[in-house]
Amino acid sequence: MTSQNNVLKGVFLVAIGATTYGMLATFVKMAYSEGYTTAEVTTSQFIYGIMGILLINLFQKIKNKNTTLKATPKNIFSLMLAGTSLGMTSLFYYLAVKYIPVSIGIVLLMQTVWMGVLLEMILEKKLPSKQKVIAVIIVLFGTVLATNIINNDIELDWRGLIWGILAAASFTTTMFTANRVATEISSAQRSLYMLLGGATIVFSFAFATQITPFNFEIFLKWGIVLALFGTIIPPMLMNAGFPLTGIGLGSIVSALELPVSVMMAFVLLNEKVILSQWIGIILIILAIIIMNVNFKPKK
Repeated sequence: MTSQNNVLKGVFLVAIGATTYGMLATFVKMAYSEGYTTAEVTTSQFIYGIMGILLINLFQKIKNKNTTLKATPKNIFSLMLAGTSLGMTSLFYYLAVKYIPVSIGIVLLMQTVWMGVLLEMILEKKLPSKQKVIAVIIVLFGTVLATNIINNDIELDWRGLIWGILAAASFTTTMFTANRVATEISSAQRSLYMLLGGATIVFSFAFATQITPFNFEIFLKWGIVLALFGTIIPPMLMNAGFPLTGIGLGSIVSALELPVSVMMAFVLLNEKVILSQWIGIILIILAIIIMNVNFKPKK
Protein backbone atom coordinates (compact mmCIF):
# COMPACT_ATOMS: atom_id res chain seq x y z
CA MET A 1 0.00 0.00 0.00
CA THR A 2 2.89 2.36 0.85
CA SER A 3 4.48 1.93 -2.61
CA GLN A 4 1.09 2.66 -4.21
CA ASN A 5 0.79 5.82 -2.12
CA ASN A 6 4.29 6.83 -3.21
CA VAL A 7 3.35 6.37 -6.89
CA LEU A 8 0.20 8.47 -6.38
CA LYS A 9 2.26 11.13 -4.63
CA GLY A 10 4.73 11.07 -7.56
CA VAL A 11 1.90 11.38 -10.12
CA PHE A 12 0.51 14.37 -8.20
CA LEU A 13 3.93 16.10 -8.04
CA VAL A 14 4.70 15.53 -11.75
CA ALA A 15 1.17 16.62 -12.74
CA ILE A 16 1.46 19.93 -10.83
CA GLY A 17 4.96 20.49 -12.26
CA ALA A 18 3.79 19.86 -15.84
CA THR A 19 0.68 22.02 -15.36
CA THR A 20 2.67 25.00 -14.09
CA TYR A 21 5.18 24.71 -16.95
CA GLY A 22 2.26 24.50 -19.40
CA MET A 23 1.05 27.92 -18.22
CA LEU A 24 4.44 29.59 -18.73
CA ALA A 25 4.31 30.51 -22.45
CA THR A 26 0.97 32.31 -22.01
CA PHE A 27 2.49 34.55 -19.31
CA VAL A 28 5.48 35.22 -21.60
CA LYS A 29 3.12 36.24 -24.41
CA MET A 30 1.25 38.55 -22.00
CA ALA A 31 4.57 40.16 -20.98
CA TYR A 32 5.38 40.68 -24.68
CA SER A 33 2.00 42.41 -25.18
CA GLU A 34 3.08 44.95 -22.53
CA GLY A 35 6.22 45.79 -24.50
CA TYR A 36 8.84 43.75 -22.62
CA THR A 37 11.64 42.15 -24.67
CA THR A 38 12.84 38.52 -24.73
CA ALA A 39 16.04 39.65 -22.97
CA GLU A 40 14.05 41.30 -20.14
CA VAL A 41 11.70 38.32 -19.77
CA THR A 42 14.47 35.67 -19.60
CA THR A 43 16.86 37.74 -17.43
CA SER A 44 14.21 38.45 -14.76
CA GLN A 45 13.09 34.80 -14.80
CA PHE A 46 16.60 33.42 -14.30
CA ILE A 47 17.65 35.95 -11.64
CA TYR A 48 14.57 35.23 -9.52
CA GLY A 49 14.90 31.52 -10.30
CA ILE A 50 18.49 31.39 -9.00
CA MET A 51 17.47 33.35 -5.87
CA GLY A 52 14.58 30.95 -5.22
CA ILE A 53 16.68 27.79 -5.68
CA LEU A 54 19.45 29.29 -3.47
CA LEU A 55 16.87 29.73 -0.66
CA ILE A 56 15.65 26.13 -1.13
CA ASN A 57 19.28 24.89 -0.92
CA LEU A 58 19.84 26.94 2.24
CA PHE A 59 16.64 25.56 3.81
CA GLN A 60 17.69 21.97 2.99
CA LYS A 61 21.18 22.58 4.38
CA ILE A 62 19.74 23.81 7.71
CA LYS A 63 17.12 21.03 7.81
CA ASN A 64 19.68 18.27 7.13
CA LYS A 65 22.24 19.87 9.49
CA ASN A 66 24.95 20.07 6.79
CA THR A 67 24.84 16.29 6.13
CA THR A 68 23.79 16.73 2.47
CA LEU A 69 26.34 15.42 -0.04
CA LYS A 70 28.09 18.43 -1.54
CA ALA A 71 28.76 18.82 -5.26
CA THR A 72 32.39 18.40 -6.34
CA PRO A 73 34.02 20.92 -8.74
CA LYS A 74 33.61 18.27 -11.48
CA ASN A 75 29.86 17.96 -10.66
CA ILE A 76 29.47 21.74 -10.77
CA PHE A 77 31.25 22.05 -14.14
CA SER A 78 29.24 19.16 -15.68
CA LEU A 79 25.90 20.54 -14.42
CA MET A 80 26.64 24.09 -15.57
CA LEU A 81 27.62 22.77 -18.99
CA ALA A 82 24.39 20.73 -19.12
CA GLY A 83 22.48 23.81 -17.95
CA THR A 84 23.50 25.81 -21.02
CA SER A 85 20.92 23.79 -22.97
CA LEU A 86 18.33 24.79 -20.34
CA GLY A 87 19.08 28.46 -21.04
CA MET A 88 18.88 27.86 -24.80
CA THR A 89 15.50 26.10 -24.41
CA SER A 90 14.02 29.12 -22.61
CA LEU A 91 15.44 31.56 -25.16
CA PHE A 92 14.41 29.59 -28.25
CA TYR A 93 10.94 28.81 -26.88
CA TYR A 94 10.25 32.44 -25.92
CA LEU A 95 11.52 33.66 -29.29
CA ALA A 96 9.21 31.10 -30.97
CA VAL A 97 6.05 32.30 -29.19
CA LYS A 98 6.97 35.86 -30.18
CA TYR A 99 6.20 34.96 -33.81
CA ILE A 100 3.69 32.08 -33.59
CA PRO A 101 0.70 31.22 -31.35
CA VAL A 102 1.43 29.54 -27.99
CA SER A 103 -0.70 26.53 -29.06
CA ILE A 104 1.68 25.97 -32.00
CA GLY A 105 4.82 26.69 -29.95
CA ILE A 106 4.06 23.97 -27.36
CA VAL A 107 3.40 21.43 -30.16
CA LEU A 108 6.82 22.24 -31.66
CA LEU A 109 8.43 21.84 -28.22
CA MET A 110 6.83 18.36 -28.01
CA GLN A 111 8.94 17.26 -30.99
CA THR A 112 11.33 16.15 -28.24
CA VAL A 113 9.44 12.82 -28.45
CA TRP A 114 10.97 11.82 -31.81
CA MET A 115 14.18 13.81 -31.25
CA GLY A 116 14.78 11.83 -28.06
CA VAL A 117 14.35 8.54 -29.96
CA LEU A 118 16.78 9.76 -32.64
CA LEU A 119 19.37 10.90 -30.07
CA GLU A 120 19.07 7.60 -28.19
CA MET A 121 19.60 5.70 -31.47
CA ILE A 122 22.76 7.72 -32.27
CA LEU A 123 24.25 7.48 -28.75
CA GLU A 124 23.44 3.81 -28.15
CA LYS A 125 24.08 2.75 -31.79
CA LYS A 126 20.98 0.56 -32.02
CA LEU A 127 17.67 0.79 -33.86
CA PRO A 128 14.58 1.88 -31.85
CA SER A 129 11.85 -0.65 -31.01
CA LYS A 130 8.68 -0.99 -33.16
CA GLN A 131 6.76 0.61 -30.28
CA LYS A 132 8.93 3.76 -30.45
CA VAL A 133 8.77 3.90 -34.28
CA ILE A 134 4.93 3.74 -34.15
CA ALA A 135 4.92 6.48 -31.49
CA VAL A 136 7.16 8.72 -33.65
CA ILE A 137 4.89 8.26 -36.71
CA ILE A 138 1.84 9.19 -34.59
CA VAL A 139 3.67 12.27 -33.21
CA LEU A 140 4.55 13.49 -36.70
CA PHE A 141 0.98 12.93 -37.95
CA GLY A 142 -0.41 14.61 -34.81
CA THR A 143 1.96 17.56 -35.36
CA VAL A 144 0.65 18.10 -38.91
CA LEU A 145 -2.89 18.34 -37.48
CA ALA A 146 -1.98 20.28 -34.31
CA THR A 147 -0.02 22.99 -36.17
CA ASN A 148 -2.83 23.22 -38.76
CA ILE A 149 -0.30 23.49 -41.62
CA ILE A 150 -2.70 21.70 -44.01
CA ASN A 151 -5.10 24.62 -43.66
CA ASN A 152 -4.02 27.30 -46.14
CA ASP A 153 -5.90 30.01 -44.21
CA ILE A 154 -3.15 30.12 -41.58
CA GLU A 155 0.27 31.53 -42.37
CA LEU A 156 2.89 30.61 -39.81
CA ASP A 157 5.95 32.86 -39.46
CA TRP A 158 8.98 30.78 -40.48
CA ARG A 159 11.06 32.45 -37.73
CA GLY A 160 8.72 31.06 -35.08
CA LEU A 161 8.87 27.57 -36.62
CA ILE A 162 12.70 27.55 -36.67
CA TRP A 163 12.96 28.84 -33.07
CA GLY A 164 10.36 26.24 -32.00
CA ILE A 165 12.32 23.34 -33.54
CA LEU A 166 15.57 24.66 -31.99
CA ALA A 167 13.78 24.83 -28.59
CA ALA A 168 12.76 21.18 -28.98
CA ALA A 169 16.33 20.18 -29.89
CA SER A 170 17.85 21.93 -26.86
CA PHE A 171 15.07 20.59 -24.59
CA THR A 172 15.93 17.05 -25.77
CA THR A 173 19.56 17.68 -24.76
CA THR A 174 18.43 19.04 -21.36
CA MET A 175 16.30 15.95 -20.66
CA PHE A 176 19.12 13.56 -21.59
CA THR A 177 21.77 15.35 -19.53
CA ALA A 178 19.49 16.05 -16.54
CA ASN A 179 18.93 12.31 -16.01
CA ARG A 180 22.59 11.38 -16.38
CA VAL A 181 24.75 14.14 -14.84
CA ALA A 182 25.68 14.20 -11.12
CA THR A 183 22.57 12.25 -10.06
CA GLU A 184 24.16 11.44 -6.68
CA ILE A 185 23.70 14.99 -5.32
CA SER A 186 20.40 16.61 -4.25
CA SER A 187 17.92 17.82 -6.89
CA ALA A 188 18.08 21.35 -5.38
CA GLN A 189 21.87 21.51 -5.93
CA ARG A 190 21.51 20.09 -9.43
CA SER A 191 18.79 22.63 -10.26
CA LEU A 192 20.96 25.48 -8.96
CA TYR A 193 24.06 24.66 -11.02
CA MET A 194 22.02 23.93 -14.15
CA LEU A 195 20.30 27.29 -13.70
CA LEU A 196 23.66 29.03 -13.33
CA GLY A 197 24.79 27.39 -16.58
CA GLY A 198 21.58 28.48 -18.29
CA ALA A 199 22.01 32.01 -16.91
CA THR A 200 25.34 32.40 -18.74
CA ILE A 201 23.50 31.87 -22.06
CA VAL A 202 20.54 34.08 -21.11
CA PHE A 203 22.69 36.98 -19.83
CA SER A 204 24.98 36.81 -22.88
CA PHE A 205 21.90 36.99 -25.13
CA ALA A 206 20.49 39.94 -23.16
CA PHE A 207 23.82 41.80 -23.34
CA ALA A 208 24.06 41.24 -27.12
CA THR A 209 20.45 42.03 -28.10
CA GLN A 210 19.07 44.62 -25.64
CA ILE A 211 19.45 47.85 -27.62
CA THR A 212 16.92 49.90 -25.61
CA PRO A 213 17.45 50.71 -21.89
CA PHE A 214 16.59 47.65 -19.75
CA ASN A 215 13.09 48.01 -18.29
CA PHE A 216 13.52 46.98 -14.63
CA GLU A 217 9.72 47.06 -14.10
CA ILE A 218 9.72 43.49 -15.44
CA PHE A 219 11.06 42.40 -12.01
CA LEU A 220 7.99 43.82 -10.28
CA LYS A 221 5.44 42.80 -12.89
CA TRP A 222 6.33 39.41 -14.44
CA GLY A 223 9.73 38.26 -13.09
CA ILE A 224 8.48 36.37 -10.01
CA VAL A 225 5.59 34.73 -11.92
CA LEU A 226 7.90 33.56 -14.74
CA ALA A 227 10.51 32.26 -12.26
CA LEU A 228 7.92 30.34 -10.22
CA PHE A 229 6.20 28.81 -13.26
CA GLY A 230 9.37 28.24 -15.28
CA THR A 231 12.49 27.70 -13.16
CA ILE A 232 11.41 26.90 -9.59
CA ILE A 233 8.16 24.88 -9.31
CA PRO A 234 8.37 22.56 -12.40
CA PRO A 235 11.96 21.28 -11.98
CA MET A 236 11.66 20.87 -8.19
CA LEU A 237 8.35 18.96 -8.39
CA MET A 238 9.42 16.84 -11.35
CA ASN A 239 12.77 15.98 -9.74
CA ALA A 240 10.84 14.88 -6.63
CA GLY A 241 8.07 13.09 -8.56
CA PHE A 242 9.95 11.16 -11.25
CA PRO A 243 11.84 8.82 -8.84
CA LEU A 244 8.43 7.82 -7.35
CA THR A 245 6.59 7.29 -10.65
CA GLY A 246 9.44 5.95 -12.78
CA ILE A 247 10.41 7.48 -16.15
CA GLY A 248 7.57 5.78 -18.09
CA LEU A 249 4.61 6.88 -15.97
CA GLY A 250 6.27 10.23 -15.24
CA SER A 251 6.61 10.98 -18.97
CA ILE A 252 2.94 10.16 -19.57
CA VAL A 253 1.79 12.42 -16.70
CA SER A 254 4.12 15.25 -17.81
CA ALA A 255 2.31 15.25 -21.20
CA LEU A 256 -0.38 17.26 -19.32
CA GLU A 257 1.78 20.25 -20.20
CA LEU A 258 0.47 20.15 -23.79
CA PRO A 259 -3.34 20.46 -23.24
CA VAL A 260 -2.80 22.90 -20.32
CA SER A 261 -0.67 25.19 -22.51
CA VAL A 262 -3.24 25.15 -25.33
CA MET A 263 -6.16 25.73 -22.92
CA MET A 264 -4.37 28.69 -21.27
CA ALA A 265 -3.70 30.27 -24.68
CA PHE A 266 -7.34 29.64 -25.65
CA VAL A 267 -8.75 31.20 -22.44
CA LEU A 268 -6.32 34.08 -21.73
CA LEU A 269 -5.02 34.96 -25.21
CA ASN A 270 -8.17 34.09 -27.20
CA GLU A 271 -6.11 31.93 -29.56
CA LYS A 272 -8.29 30.02 -32.01
CA VAL A 273 -7.91 26.25 -31.70
CA ILE A 274 -9.96 24.19 -34.17
CA LEU A 275 -11.12 20.56 -33.87
CA SER A 276 -8.35 19.11 -36.08
CA GLN A 277 -5.75 20.77 -33.82
CA TRP A 278 -7.29 19.16 -30.72
CA ILE A 279 -7.21 15.78 -32.53
CA GLY A 280 -3.50 16.36 -33.27
CA ILE A 281 -2.83 17.20 -29.60
CA ILE A 282 -4.65 14.01 -28.47
CA LEU A 283 -2.56 11.97 -30.96
CA ILE A 284 0.70 13.40 -29.55
CA ILE A 285 -0.40 12.49 -26.00
CA LEU A 286 -1.39 9.01 -27.25
CA ALA A 287 2.09 8.61 -28.78
CA ILE A 288 3.72 9.52 -25.44
CA ILE A 289 1.56 6.88 -23.72
CA ILE A 290 2.46 4.23 -26.37
CA MET A 291 6.15 5.02 -25.95
CA ASN A 292 6.11 4.65 -22.18
CA VAL A 293 3.73 1.73 -21.54
CA ASN A 294 5.16 -1.77 -21.34
CA PHE A 295 2.88 -3.91 -23.52
CA LYS A 296 4.84 -7.13 -22.91
CA PRO A 297 2.94 -9.51 -20.60
CA LYS A 298 4.53 -10.04 -17.19
CA LYS A 299 5.97 -13.52 -16.69
